[in-house]
Amino acid sequence: MIDKELLKILACPACETRPPVQLDEQNQRLICTVCKRSYPIKEGIPIMLVEEA
Repeated sequence: MIDKELLKILACPACETRPPVQLDEQNQRLICTVCKRSYPIKEGIPIMLVEEA
């Protein structure tokens, strides 16, 4: 689904401190560890736009 190395560098664009995101494989989403925004993954590509969260 998402490369583990890519997952290590992804961060929430909505939070000023840029906290990491966690993978929710079941729902194909990335979840911010601070604000809990949920970013979709479409065809293996994370959509890290605040408007899409």
